Amino acid sequence: MRKEQNVSITQPDRRGFLRTLVSAGPAAALAVGAAPAVGDAVETPEAPGPAYAPRYFTAAEWRFLQAAADILIPADDNGPGGATVGIPEFIDGQMEMPYGHGKLWFMGGPFHPEVEPELGYQLNLVPRDIYRLGIGNFDAWCAKTHGKPFADLAAAEQIAAMHELESGRIVFADVPSATFFGFLLTNTKEGFFADPIYGGNKGMASWKMIGFPGVRADYMDWIDRPNAAYPYGPVSISGERA
Repeated sequence: MRKEQNVSITQPDRRGFLRTLVSAGPAAALAVGAAPAVGDAVETPEAPGPAYAPRYFTAAEWRFLQAAADILIPADDNGPGGATVGIPEFIDGQMEMPYGHGKLWFMGGPFHPEVEPELGYQLNLVPRDIYRLGIGNFDAWCAKTHGKPFADLAAAEQIAAMHELESGRIVFADVPSATFFGFLLTNTKEGFFADPIYGGNKGMASWKMIGFPGVRADYMDWIDRPNAAYPYGPVSISGERA
């Protein structure tokens, strides 16, 4: 199992939170399209429509994703929350791609989750399984601990529950809780910063917030102007302009 970066989910400064996600620089935003946490290739799922119906997730799982996206990336004065910008749509789309089915990984075993993380992913579960089992186990824990599934908890309870999930202290029956959180956090970040053609980052909200120009043909004359606001909005691969 990989070790995920510990990112605070209660960071009040949205830009400070985002700096921890794009420490490699804003240009990294374009490179995170396909959501694999182990460096897989970018793929393009079918673009969601206005009334998006999840293709993989059940209604209960979809409610969890909507709530979790808004806890991990809350709405504030700088921009909309994770659910509004389409992070659940991004994750759902990836579940129907080879990434979601684990087809880009070697999954033949043997599996040794006790070994060092440098040796790579060591579970016999593909991302689709991680989400299905993880959401089910987490909702069951929330119901037992707080009396309701995650999506029905008050915001303060959701934050506290998410901290417990992040810490790995919760023992799940089917999947390590920290592993589930790692996939959820990684895919959330990718959906937030990826090109809108992948389902998330609607309206290029994250790009506008960090001043990333997208795939404009030429903005080299602005590279050597530190702290100068880029005067033109970003452009998506599809040609959409913000």
